Amino acid sequence: MKAAPIFEAGSHRWWILYDQEERRVIDANVYVMESNGQSLILDPGGFEVFPQVFAALVEVIPPSSLKAAFVSHQDPDIASSLPLWHACNAQIQWHIPKLWEGFIRHYGALEAPLQNIPDEGGDVLIGGRRLEFIPAHYLHSSANFHVYDPEAKVLFSGDVGAALLPPGHDAWVGRRDRTGRAFDEHIAKAKYFHQRWMPSNAAKKDWINRVSQLEIEHLCPQHGAIYSGENVQRFLNWFDELTVGMGIRP
Repeated sequence: MKAAPIFEAGSHRWWILYDQEERRVIDANVYVMESNGQSLILDPGGFEVFPQVFAALVEVIPPSSLKAAFVSHQDPDIASSLPLWHACNAQIQWHIPKLWEGFIRHYGALEAPLQNIPDEGGDVLIGGRRLEFIPAHYLHSSANFHVYDPEAKVLFSGDVGAALLPPGHDAWVGRRDRTGRAFDEHIAKAKYFHQRWMPSNAAKKDWINRVSQLEIEHLCPQHGAIYSGENVQRFLNWFDELTVGMGIRP
């Protein structure tokens, strides 16, 4: 995996760890927020990719700076590495949806300190900076959260915005394109994922109403590439118009 910076202002930084060289499992992005020598890892990945994630992580931050971890929902591609991280650092505080605690402990995290996030959300302080847990229930999991950094204007959006891309893809959607053509090409690879994995149009509308009130410069999904600048609003407009839940036929 590779590490690339998303945001930097003094000691406040965001990183993306992305792009597996050998595609044996679904591709997943891992994010790290660093502030004043403390860091938070977001959706740290599955058991299968732990060595690659850890190797990419140590290129940008000391592992000892990890004070907390966030798990957006219960899926194995984001949470099954939990016991390995716990073995490396038993002091990491894990922030997880309250609904999924009993399920997440099935990964072998029987002794890990899990902090439950209530359905209405909450926040956490890392290195003196407050991050917000934004409810994103049913997108796609029944208890699901995203993370917003109001200073960096970064929204970690979990599976929302995801696209299944080939190995070697860029970490940004149309990084140098201002015409919107690169966005159109990218979003075609995201359409089926959202239609099939997102079950509720009502939940989608609720989420769009929430995040439209935030200042977002970087919308960072768990799969695919980051939407920055104008592509954030392009994505929100596209998602707003998309009908999801296509697994149920009328």
